[in-house]
Amino acid sequence: MHAIRLHAFGPAENLLHEEVEDPLPGPGQVRVAVRAAGVHLLDTALRQGVRGPAPALATLPTVPGREVAGVVDAVGEGTPADWLGKRVVAHLGFAPGGYAELAVTDADRLHEVPERLDFAAAVAMIGTGRTAMGVVQFAEPGPGDVVVVPAAAGGIGTLLVQYAKNAGATVIGLAGGPAKTARVAAGGADLAVDYTAPEWIERLDGHRGEVTVVYDGVGGDVARALVGLLAPGGRHVVFGWSAEGVDSDSPHLVEGVSTNVLGPAMMRKAGGPDPVRTLELRALAEAAGGRLTPAVHRFPLAEAAAAHRALENRRTTGKVVLEP
Repeated sequence: MHAIRLHAFGPAENLLHEEVEDPLPGPGQVRVAVRAAGVHLLDTALRQGVRGPAPALATLPTVPGREVAGVVDAVGEGTPADWLGKRVVAHLGFAPGGYAELAVTDADRLHEVPERLDFAAAVAMIGTGRTAMGVVQFAEPGPGDVVVVPAAAGGIGTLLVQYAKNAGATVIGLAGGPAKTARVAAGGADLAVDYTAPEWIERLDGHRGEVTVVYDGVGGDVARALVGLLAPGGRHVVFGWSAEGVDSDSPHLVEGVSTNVLGPAMMRKAGGPDPVRTLELRALAEAAGGRLTPAVHRFPLAEAAAAHRALENRRTTGKVVLEP
């Protein structure tokens, strides 16, 4: 098979499209003929040798990638044979191997892909959608809410805009540049603002003291400005700080206003015996029901390096997906 391999930590150019041996599923595992593989901002940090929230860096050489969708073409010992031929999607956790034509994962990580979803959309929902569902549980929007979504043209931002609009909220979406801002407006935001434009915050002055929720995955100066718009009792829900780097441990938090929902906090809130799976199932159900439609930015598998560069330089819209 062909796969993307990383032999040395460093720039995107280190991602090489190579021919490697086909992986074999072990006990309790399946092998997936990959039709779509998700690319996450964390992948770019791991490629550089920045561990971030990962428990450890991968042993090199490695095949990156932690989200896949495709068709089961082989099963390991003890795995039910009825998985064969099924359309599936899985988040691999911190196990690598997704940027490939074939990937192996534990059968208990699988979800069947709902009939109305294509593989790229399923990959978007299993990772990005899961996170979006984890975020909104800390501040469920409704009629009367004014919700601000920074990076609203991104994978998570697109879903948060849709979710808040479906709930009856007024939604303000921020994005970088006219093209992305136009996509945010087309995606349902009541107001789309280019936060790279001079004095962009002044466009929001009419909502100062009215904003009830900020879903913030950006941090930095944008977050500082948006917190100043919050109404009394408003909520600043922090799920990332891309403006400050994946390895940052000091996002902009305001005591009594901000809630950092990443990691254990999100899992505790989801509850149940398997909170990760709870959020995955909710995300897939929202998409299958037509309530959420992920935006997808597609690249051929062989162009993984270009996909990483585009993601790092904020030249993508929606979830970045590699297709073999």
